[in-house]
Amino acid sequence: MVCTGYLSEPFLPLETFPGIKRFKGSYFHSRFYKHPHIFQGKRVLVVGMGNSGVDIAVEASHMAEKVMISTSRGAWAMSRVFDNGYPWDMVFLTRFMALVRNSLPGPIVGWMIANRMSQWFDHANYGLIPEDRRVLREPVLNDDLPSHIITGKITIRPKVQQFRENSVIFQNSSEEEPIDIVVFATGYTFSFPFLEESLLKVENRQASLYKYIFNPHLKNPTLAIIGLIKPFCAVMPVVELQGRWVTRVFKGLCQLPPVSTMMQEINEKKQNKIHWFGVTFDEVLKTECLEYVDSIASFIGAKPNVLALFFRDPKLALKIFFGPCTNYHYRLTGPGKWDGAKNAILTQWDRTLKPTRTRVIEDSSTFCPYLLKIFGLFALFAAIFLGFQ
Repeated sequence: MVCTGYLSEPFLPLETFPGIKRFKGSYFHSRFYKHPHIFQGKRVLVVGMGNSGVDIAVEASHMAEKVMISTSRGAWAMSRVFDNGYPWDMVFLTRFMALVRNSLPGPIVGWMIANRMSQWFDHANYGLIPEDRRVLREPVLNDDLPSHIITGKITIRPKVQQFRENSVIFQNSSEEEPIDIVVFATGYTFSFPFLEESLLKVENRQASLYKYIFNPHLKNPTLAIIGLIKPFCAVMPVVELQGRWVTRVFKGLCQLPPVSTMMQEINEKKQNKIHWFGVTFDEVLKTECLEYVDSIASFIGAKPNVLALFFRDPKLALKIFFGPCTNYHYRLTGPGKWDGAKNAILTQWDRTLKPTRTRVIEDSSTFCPYLLKIFGLFALFAAIFLGFQ
């Protein structure tokens, strides 16, 4: 197993930034950032609108004289704190929400995402709105960014047109902005110099791997690439399932499909076409989290059958369908089955909220909200029933 991931090498194409060699200030890739004291009293430009770049810009704003973020594509920014104060991924990444997203036409899904993101603040007014909203980029998770923009601590600027000795000129502008430090948050690339090209070849920041793991042309599936994927969720639960599948392939307990089948799927992903339904991502390595882990789990017989479970244990089935999709789901059945998985699923919200419930008071809510929830549940089941008619 090769577990170097996709963050092995900084991606810094200096040739695409005219004049950077003449720039007399300092510049470096975000990977080499350690502490904000280097920005004390400086005028800072961060190039790139990813999570690393925004985090650095927010930290720099407490020390620097001025901070700017340059972005050509924009990005959706969201808070880690989602509906009712819950963690965003536990609300957003559910089987029910995934079913809704993947069943609706792409433009409607894009509109729903845009509407949801802009409920926090209007991205257009803050200069952040994505340029191409047909595809989904990785959102920026930062609770401080909008407040730093509206208070003037951070300014959002367009793409860099040219660097001068002590300044920068942005696209569609002739005005020079004085700067002292440039942080290039331009992402990462990956390579495998310890592997021969016959084992794994990387072209255009892509590798031809079935399920982002196996080279279909190897005589024996004895080489697996783990973590070379950008799921729309935390990566650790994903690579855990990858490891479970890979070990069974190595043991001969699971067989890979024919080479033609694997290559067909690889080539379709490489094209990265705009999907008619569901979400389309801006990079080949990015994928819908739940769809991917379900496919891996199905290979080892660990994917839960929610419909069958509904007749045996409706309470658990509802928790799995409407609740957060965590890896406990894939310990209910199959190899690696865990007897405590059911209880872990039923009580995961208790563990999530326990650290924050440090001041407990008696619940004084009325009975009315419960009636509304029951009515909403009936309406939901009616909508599902009518949808299958």
